[in-house]
Amino acid sequence: MEHTQELAKALAELKRITGITMDVTADSPEEAEQALTQIRCLCTAYREKYNKADFLQGLMTGGIPAYDIAERAARLHINPDEQRILFLFETKEIDETVMEILKSLFPAQTKTYLVPVTERTVAVLRPVRSGESEKDSRRIARMIVDTLNTEALVQIRLSYSFLFDSLTDLPEAFRETSLALRVGRLFYSEQTVFPYNELGIGRLIYQLPVSLCESFLKEIFGADIPNSFDEETLGTVNRFFQNNLNIAETSRQLHMHRNTLIYRLDQIEKHTGLDIRLFEDAMTFRIAIMVLNYLQSERNN
Repeated sequence: MEHTQELAKALAELKRITGITMDVTADSPEEAEQALTQIRCLCTAYREKYNKADFLQGLMTGGIPAYDIAERAARLHINPDEQRILFLFETKEIDETVMEILKSLFPAQTKTYLVPVTERTVAVLRPVRSGESEKDSRRIARMIVDTLNTEALVQIRLSYSFLFDSLTDLPEAFRETSLALRVGRLFYSEQTVFPYNELGIGRLIYQLPVSLCESFLKEIFGADIPNSFDEETLGTVNRFFQNNLNIAETSRQLHMHRNTLIYRLDQIEKHTGLDIRLFEDAMTFRIAIMVLNYLQSERNN
């Protein structure tokens, strides 16, 4: 009786997702169990056939065991042992316009898979062509960002992974790109493309305990740790750092009188005790700002 009910439920589920009506008879509990297993396999295969994105999303997030990857990929006609790269980008909202532009950049015949991850993030799993290198990965990443900025009028941040040879490496690639996106957003907000292997000191700070970060800031600022610095100050400092502590070039790019820039640097020294015209103090201030951003993010979370 129990097997009959289970068989009826499985047949009803098969009809619901495929529209196919089947009648199955079983003369023994063993035959019923065998039929039940086959019907469930049919349901799973049908879902997977029309849902490559779900399979890849489950694989990225660790929801599919390694021993099952090759078989499930074969059912979906996905080559499990092809060299690929993973791009991961985020914007305020992934709408139809964004997806259509991505489809035009990566048509189906390129065997590139577009995998929505959240309402704000999409993964692009792209095969690597013969002769391509990590230099080409940066070029493609830049092309995606520029195209979406221009055609969809959206601001995006994008990270990309190492080149990997098997789908079994996809979970690690996803972890690396997710980390790069978080670290990039937090520490390098002036950039839009974040390679997995260029996170610099941001990778280190992101993995430090909060208590250690607070101790570091107390050494720099004393008991009165600032919550943040105003955008004007940070903009000036970042440009100063980008110009290798060159006052003349920074004042020229900011359209600012040299004396005005020097006054702002003097104010920073007055409030922090750090003269960022000196390399060691500049390095300390840069790290302190990154740690402040990290702590603020942790508190918001």
